[in-house]
Amino acid sequence: MRKNYYFRAMQENFLHYVWKHKAFAKSSLKTTNGERVVVKQFGQHNYNTGPDFFNAQVSVDGQLWAGNVEIHIKSSDWYLHNHETDKAYDNVILHVVWEHDTEIFRQDNSEIPTLELKHYVDRDLLKNYERLIQSKSWINCESDFSAIDDFLLSNWLERLFIERLERKSKDISKLLKTSNNDWEAALFKMLLKNFGLKVNGESFLSLANSVDHSVVRKLQNDVLEMEAMLLGQLSLLDNDVQNAYFLDLKRRYQFLKQKFRLNNQGVLPAQFFRLRPPNFPTIRLSQFANLYTLEHQLFSKIMALDTRTSFISYLKKVLLIFG
Repeated sequence: MRKNYYFRAMQENFLHYVWKHKAFAKSSLKTTNGERVVVKQFGQHNYNTGPDFFNAQVSVDGQLWAGNVEIHIKSSDWYLHNHETDKAYDNVILHVVWEHDTEIFRQDNSEIPTLELKHYVDRDLLKNYERLIQSKSWINCESDFSAIDDFLLSNWLERLFIERLERKSKDISKLLKTSNNDWEAALFKMLLKNFGLKVNGESFLSLANSVDHSVVRKLQNDVLEMEAMLLGQLSLLDNDVQNAYFLDLKRRYQFLKQKFRLNNQGVLPAQFFRLRPPNFPTIRLSQFANLYTLEHQLFSKIMALDTRTSFISYLKKVLLIFG
């Protein structure tokens, strides 16, 4: 009875947690067909469309596979979500489920190995999970707030702030190093990453890293060429669209690609899923192109600002670009 309750109450995000944090017995893993499984790399958690974990490495019966991992409550959820007809799931190398109820296959009819997690998760972890999902509290630790000393809480919040600054400064230092100590180039990369927001931040950063900043400087006087370069490097001009503006950008990008020997093989694809139209990567890149066409030497201009008032005034001026 207890076992059935766990299954009914189980949520996929719990299985994501278990896999991501390796919170299960990892020795003696076997597929539902009895093949030995050794996980070399658990992969990167994907919060958007596509498989749940990218770039995993899993040995199945002595054969090492590199690809993606998909997680479901039941094996049959694979068909419920129509993954068998989606090319994005062709590179799934392991199907991780709580309960196995059917074999699953890719589009080419090759079978995907399945790992049934319920045999490897500790009972105490399941009990904690049961307690959490049954809790009616705003957050589970709210009753403990009053017991925490004000000084301790204040000190903890300050430490979080400092750690965040330290983490961001390390990221900027790495960007500066890969940009040959060119602060303008580092700002370009960091700003472009943030224009991608949470969903497309890494994609936009990979785009920024794919173009030498000398090319950016040469294109800053022409907004259409800047836009064509950004959209083209992100493969957003690859579709067959019969639109004069789209075709003009596509023609410009083909010319720029040849002229500057642009390569976008390492650029991560952009996502549109779960985004409102104003945050679509096409819109954000167009805005960014306008910003960098109108504002040259952006880093130097920001560093020249010596008062809070002048900084706010300049930001307001920049924001007018976006209406």
